[in-house]
Amino acid sequence: MKALVFAAGLGERMRPLTLHTPKPLLVAGGKPLLAWHLEKLATLGVREVVVNTSWLANRFPEVLGDGSRWGLRLHYSYEGAEPLETGGGMLHALPLLGDGPFIAVNGDIWADYDFARLPSEPRGDAHLVLVDNPAHNPGGDFMLADDGSVHGEGPAKLTFSGLGVYRPTLLEDWRATVDGDPGTPARFRLAPLLRRAMAAGRITGEHHRGRWTDVGTPQRLAELDAQLAGPGT
Repeated sequence: MKALVFAAGLGERMRPLTLHTPKPLLVAGGKPLLAWHLEKLATLGVREVVVNTSWLANRFPEVLGDGSRWGLRLHYSYEGAEPLETGGGMLHALPLLGDGPFIAVNGDIWADYDFARLPSEPRGDAHLVLVDNPAHNPGGDFMLADDGSVHGEGPAKLTFSGLGVYRPTLLEDWRATVDGDPGTPARFRLAPLLRRAMAAGRITGEHHRGRWTDVGTPQRLAELDAQLAGPGT
C-alpha cells in the first residue's frame, strides 16, 4: 500500500510561523509534524509516500530528503504556486499512487491513532477516521452509523480527522460532481465527492476516541508541543 500526505496548503492562519516553513514541517515534540506520519507509515510497512506540495515546496526535500532515513521512498507532487485543494491534489497525485487503495493523511494533524487499524481493502470507496468534535468545529462533519457506514447528514455528527484509506474509484467521473470550471490543472475539494459516495452507501468509517489535534493556529501548535514534551508521550 502507498500513501499520500497532503502538504500543499498555504498555512495562512499560522503566519508568521509559515512565512519560511510550510505548516507540515513545523516542529512539535522535537520533530516536524509530517515526520510523525512518516514514522507510522514506515512501521505499517508502507514503502512509497507521495507528498503534495505548493507553498515553499523546496523546503520539503531539504528537510525530509528522499525518505530513506525512514526506509521510505518519497515522491513530491508539485501543484504549482496555488494549491489544488484536497480533491485536485489527490487527482494530481493519482499517477504516483497507482490503482490500489492508499492511505491519505493531512500533513498538519497529529493523532495517537494506530495506523495498523486502517483497512487495507475498504468496503467501498473510502474509510474515514472520525474524532470527537473540537471547539473549532462543534457541529462536526459526518455521521457514523452503527453499521460503520458514514453519512453526510444525521444526528451526532463527528469531525473528519484528516486520515483515511481511499480507492481511486472515488475520483471517477469527478467532473459531474464539481461545480463550475475547475481549471487546469483541476482545483476542487474532496468533500463533494465523499458526500456523493456516502449517498451511494460507499463510505465507511470508525470513531477514534484518543488524542487528535488539527494544528490550525500557533496556539494549538504550542499546546501540542507542550503535550508531546510531557511524560508518557
